[in-house]
Amino acid sequence: MTHIQDFIRRLPKAELHLHIEGTLEPEMMFDLARRNQVDLPYASVDEVRRAYRFSNLQDFLDIYYAGAAVLLKEEDFYDLTMAYLNRCKQDRVMHAEIFFDPQTHTDRGVSFESAIGGINRALREAELTLGITSKLIMCFLRHLPEDEAFKTLEEALPYRDKFEAVGLDSSEQGHPPSKFERVFARARGEGLAAVAHAGEEGPPDYVWEALDLLKVSRIDHGVRSTEDPELTRRLVDEQIPLTVCPLSNLKLGVVGDLKQHNFKSLLDSGLNASINSDDPAYFGGYIGENFFRTQAALGLSAEELALAAKNSFRSSMLTATVKQRWVSEIDDQLEEYRNGSPPGRSRE
Repeated sequence: MTHIQDFIRRLPKAELHLHIEGTLEPEMMFDLARRNQVDLPYASVDEVRRAYRFSNLQDFLDIYYAGAAVLLKEEDFYDLTMAYLNRCKQDRVMHAEIFFDPQTHTDRGVSFESAIGGINRALREAELTLGITSKLIMCFLRHLPEDEAFKTLEEALPYRDKFEAVGLDSSEQGHPPSKFERVFARARGEGLAAVAHAGEEGPPDYVWEALDLLKVSRIDHGVRSTEDPELTRRLVDEQIPLTVCPLSNLKLGVVGDLKQHNFKSLLDSGLNASINSDDPAYFGGYIGENFFRTQAALGLSAEELALAAKNSFRSSMLTATVKQRWVSEIDDQLEEYRNGSPPGRSRE
């Protein structure tokens, strides 16, 4: 391991763009299929991995939704979430803000209670046993009508204490944020924070809509924002977070080569960008791998890597005191790296 890779490994990180259903590794998919007697359209783990060759977002989503069919019981959601959180420990993810898609499950007859109950149980256990804090974000599927999102929100409100925010994901093309303006207003009225996927495959106009109509505090992806100079200035001036997912962008063809990714230029422009993993089981890497490969492709310096990590905590839903604690540790790690001294004790 190189010196810069060791620095990445030791950096505390917050993951702000992670779909829990997207952490379903092929091995677990087959284990759960056997446990729940679900027939899969694949004969082996290797066949599943060969299917992970996507040309666009919709190709990926077709496989993603097929895989989710094995998630039926509370224990399945617990096992899925605990597997991700144990993986977090390896990459020093100390805080995770996790998306889940209840409509993917309730439309199959799985109860909302089973999904959120299993996820929440794992999150609480991981805080006690692994020291990883977390927030849960309930996403609406944008390819479905807004009326369906309203139904999901009403179904979710009895469990309001278990999630912090609402989000918007799934197929971006043809489904602008404005389609969900009313349901986001209703969610904000319940005291829920709001985030939204925008500016991945969709145009910068979708980012404007997410900000002005959905009143989001964070843009998930947002890599196409720089196509609009006025939007870029606004994002810089207001320090609106962009939760960037480099390996996802590569896998889905948003960029043809990681060396072409604009992450470094986002930082250079003063944008508040962080590195995240999106759907790591499908896109070839968890957050550590996203850091490693992005650094190698773009030649990111230790200072830029530290800035990305600090941005992740600053953009989180943690308290100001806790954010500052992690920012200070990142500064300490950077100072040790500059001095060439051995790593100090972390503040976990």
